Amino acid sequence: MKIVLAEDNDILRKSLSFFLESKGFTVDQFPDGQEALNAIKINNYDLILTDINMPGVSGMEITQHVREHIDSTIPIIIFTSSGVEQTELDSFDIGANEFIAKPISPAVLLVRINKLLKTQAK
Repeated sequence: MKIVLAEDNDILRKSLSFFLESKGFTVDQFPDGQEALNAIKINNYDLILTDINMPGVSGMEITQHVREHIDSTIPIIIFTSSGVEQTELDSFDIGANEFIAKPISPAVLLVRINKLLKTQAK
């Protein structure tokens, strides 16, 4: 399973990548949204993990672009430090499958990933 991870916080991105790779996933990690979106356009991914607030292109813009131009079915999980309910609602409105508030528990993230991928496989 190949995952794209877009997160501008180096420590969080690297630790989540390490954790997911230890669970058997292949992770392509990007520190900004534009790099992630460029990779999504030319590669096939099984899942997208993206922060909302990033330099260049935001996680919301990534989600919207993927849904409108690339793949309407690929699972997308958005995470953010914003505790604003409207942000979560907006994420779902543009097509995110899951929304996780930071700080992120790797164990909870793994459960949500597996749930989405299992649903996707049906």
